[in-house]
This record gives sequence, C-alpha cells and structure tokens, in this order.
Amino acid sequence: MNSSPGIGFSPYTTYSREEWARLREDTPLTLDEADIENLSGVTERVLTEEVVDVYLPLSRLLNLYVEASQGLYGATEEFLRKGEIKVPFVIGLAGSVAAGKSTSARVLQALLARCPSHPNVALVPTDGFLFRNAELESRDLMTRKGFPESYNLPALLNFLADVKSGKARVEAPVYSHVVYDVLQGQTLAVEHPDIVIVEGLNVLQPAVLPRDGEAIPFVSDFFDFSIYIDAAEDLVERWYVERFLRLRQTAFRDPAAYFHRYATLSEGEARAVALSLWRTINLVNLNENILPTRQRADLILRKGEGHRVESVALRKL
Repeated sequence: MNSSPGIGFSPYTTYSREEWARLREDTPLTLDEADIENLSGVTERVLTEEVVDVYLPLSRLLNLYVEASQGLYGATEEFLRKGEIKVPFVIGLAGSVAAGKSTSARVLQALLARCPSHPNVALVPTDGFLFRNAELESRDLMTRKGFPESYNLPALLNFLADVKSGKARVEAPVYSHVVYDVLQGQTLAVEHPDIVIVEGLNVLQPAVLPRDGEAIPFVSDFFDFSIYIDAAEDLVERWYVERFLRLRQTAFRDPAAYFHRYATLSEGEARAVALSLWRTINLVNLNENILPTRQRADLILRKGEGHRVESVALRKL
C-alpha cells in the first residue's frame, strides 16, 4: 500500500499473490469440491485455486492470532483471579457492495470451523442492524440505505458488547435481500462461539469523537482482527451490474421480492437501472464512508478481474 504524501513508510507489508500463497506451508485443504461450490456467490464463483492460494494462508494466520489471543486472555484472567469465561475472537470484514464480502466471509467461516480448537464459528452480517424500511422512510433515509446513519448503531454495539463479554447466547436480527428489509420476529442465535465474523459495509467506520473526552465505542473496538475487501471502482461497478442482471433472472422473479418490478425489464433497461443505483447510492457510499476506512484494516485483500485476489497487504504497525 502507498504511504501518505510526505510520509516515507507504509504501515503495511504487501505480498504478491505468489508470495502470499507460499505462506500456506502445510495447512491442509479441509474443503472438498462440493463444499467450495456451495460457498460461491451470485456472480462470484469460488475456485479451489483461490481457496488454496489466498484463504488457506489467511486461515493459518488467523489461527495463530486466535491461539495467541486465547492464551493472553487466559493469562489475564488468571492474573485478575477471575473465573474462566469463554470470550470469542471477533473478526471484522468490510468492503463495498458487490466486492465479495459475503463470499469471503463464508469461505473463512468454513475453513476456520474445520479447526478442532475452535469449531464454532458464527457469521453475522450487519444488514440485520439496518433500521426497518418503515423507519428509514419516516426518517427520509431510504435512498441512504447502507450509509452509516441507516443502521441502528446502539443495537449493533450492544450485540457486540454481549458477544465480547462472553454471554452464552446472543441474538442478532435477520435481513432478507429478497424483501429488502429486516424480518420481523426472526433472529440469528449466536451460542458459545469460538470465533465470530462480523461482515458489513461500514464496520470499520470510526465514530464522531465527543469534545468532552467521554468514552464512545466504535464497532471496530470489538474486533480482534479486521479485513478489507478492495478492488478498483470500475470492477466493482461491473460486478454490481452483473449481480443485478443475474438477480433480475432469479430472485427478482419472486412476486414477494422488493425488486420484483425489475424482473420484466429488458437487459438494456435493467442495466441502466443498475448503473443508476450504483452511481447515485452505492458509489457515493463507497467514496464517502467505506473506502476511507480501508487503512484501518489489519489486512487488505486486493482483487482484480474475476474476483481474483492479486495482492495482500498485512499491517505491520
């Protein structure tokens, strides 16, 4: 990663794909072809090569972090003479709409859960912490959905505080991309997790600091490790349009789908709608809120054509 103007160093060490792949060493591939196929997204097909070259070295690194964190926590608890409480290792995963966050999160969840020392790996998308559509409409925020102000931040912070305090069972709200809303009465239960992966657009977003110096938590304060999925703007735009066109032929055909009205559009009309949604909403959010948080991540996966990770930047400071 480039350093800022006037600063002669970077806080990251950047590895080419080939250099990063060698860091896998003897980490075994614990997923078969069927497992890998099931992890694919709407427009992003997960390839075995990608799992082996990128995600196996990353899972090896994360396993080292988890083991070190567990050891430090246990020693601290012994020092403080507290009873042993199981506190999960929390991973934050951020990036733009259509960059492939959800797919990366699923791959990591599957790999990390194969480790005998931490088999219970929960994946929590922060979409569930969006305000419901009725609330967004009352606040005139429907066109700002996904922006920081569209989330119930206190609810998300309280959820993370409960998780990090070792609470045995914590529930998160569930979001449906079909009805485009938080589902009433449905929750995702997180019980006795070893690792929790928190995936979302703005999870690395810092809070506005109060002038009185009183403590105020950021979502990222609860993370033990954070990852940013990065790609050139033109690529993400193309992936967004491709995903919209694919959904137009699949999920949008459901009469209950929020975007059902787009199912009958011609390809040209659908492409125009997708570009408009991308450029007026999602691109604005990316440039104003998401991309500025990239340098807060511990690790940055830089993607190229076909969602292929081309380089990995690991924070050294």
